[in-house]
Amino acid sequence: MLKQFKRGLLANWITAFIDVVKILSIFRLPGYFFDFIRYHRSTNETLKFRDSYPCLADRTSKTPFDPHYFYQACWLSRRLARLSPEKHVDIGSHVQMIGVISGFVDTVFYDYRPLQAAVGGLECRQGDLLQLPMPPGSVYSLSCLHVIEHIGLGRYGDPLDPQGSTRACAQLERVLKPGGWLFVSVPVGRERVCFNAHRVFPPHSVLKMFTGLDLVSFSFVNDAGVYFDNYSLEEAANCSYGCGMFVFRKEEGQC
Repeated sequence: MLKQFKRGLLANWITAFIDVVKILSIFRLPGYFFDFIRYHRSTNETLKFRDSYPCLADRTSKTPFDPHYFYQACWLSRRLARLSPEKHVDIGSHVQMIGVISGFVDTVFYDYRPLQAAVGGLECRQGDLLQLPMPPGSVYSLSCLHVIEHIGLGRYGDPLDPQGSTRACAQLERVLKPGGWLFVSVPVGRERVCFNAHRVFPPHSVLKMFTGLDLVSFSFVNDAGVYFDNYSLEEAANCSYGCGMFVFRKEEGQC
């Protein structure tokens, strides 16, 4: 256990400064030059070394992907397609997902560091999750994926605040309209603060941060990157660093 801890800590610090995969790919340089020469001899195209652009880490047997971000995008987009809201509001989620979602539902995207992009169906604004610039009970369809765990750790230039995640949840609950839907994802597993990257929450503790909302469904990605759609919170209790995806709803008449 101690050896595992030391290996994990060492890996966290090394990858903060060094891209290990790219460094190791230097061993593929001989193959790159061999392919360059073979291609040059087989074509009439103009091929100059000054235009070369070596990509050495992409020759893999399977397409790599981040299971948390891939599956949460699938999870949210399918639910929004069924819900079909007139407008959707997102706070700080992955921008590529937001760009796709805005293709089938008008989306307002808030981020602490505003997105400088212009495309039809998407409105980008600056916004602080601890002080959302929206009236109480004003948003029917709202999402915040893989964001809450960062609030208050200073990673993105935001102020340090040990209660950042709890305060962020209170803001999401405040602006949600009665009868409205909230889609949230956070890392789930052994409770801890991985300063200054993120926090990890036991699944049931997330419910305690949204006491005024009803849990409608829960899905998750486990440590092996396998997606489980519509499961119980208990099924994710043994994760170390999974991704929990929660659908909440505010009851009608609730402020």
